[in-house]
Amino acid sequence: MRLFHAATALAATSALALTLTACGNGSGNDASGDQSSAPASSPSATASGGTQAENAGATKETGSSTGGGTGTTTGGSGGGTGAGRCHTAGLGFSFGSGDGKVSSSDDQQQLAVVLKNKTSAACTIQGFPGVDLKSSGGSWSLTRSGATPKKVTLAAGSSTMFTITFLPWNQGSGTEFKATSVVVTPPNETTSTTLAWPGGSVLLQDGATHPGTYTGPVGG
Repeated sequence: MRLFHAATALAATSALALTLTACGNGSGNDASGDQSSAPASSPSATASGGTQAENAGATKETGSSTGGGTGTTTGGSGGGTGAGRCHTAGLGFSFGSGDGKVSSSDDQQQLAVVLKNKTSAACTIQGFPGVDLKSSGGSWSLTRSGATPKKVTLAAGSSTMFTITFLPWNQGSGTEFKATSVVVTPPNETTSTTLAWPGGSVLLQDGATHPGTYTGPVGG
């Protein structure tokens, strides 16, 4: 009887040990399974998310680059070279050698005013300059000709010009305007430059509809 009970107890103990071992192995497999599956899915998700982010970033950068390039090209095309407007401070002013008679019937003369780009960068200029003849007694703002202005691009150091057409005063021809200087304001500028007037007295026609003294456009 004692031998039977001992054998039974030993069998029960062995069965319990086997059960505990099996349970312990099962729990370890479950934990190992959780740890192995999480890293496997995490890198995959991260890589996928990273690819989408990179693709989105590349698309945005391309769009920005294309938009910037198109804008620059359009600006360059519109401005001829993409150059900015010429400013008074960057221009040199002088008289050219183009003065002479335009018409022998009314004795009109022309005086060329040269504008030189003094800066190191190209600039553009378009339109009519403001031209005011000055005398000791007053000022006369000249009217514009009927010519159509064109855009002129001035490279660094290059020049363009406009023409002042004027009707000299002669004894008995009318009111004398004793011009002493001419004030020139480039197109779209508010700053002026004053030059000594070399043309002598001008026939004053400041109230005439079509005066014989007027200014042409830059580059015209």
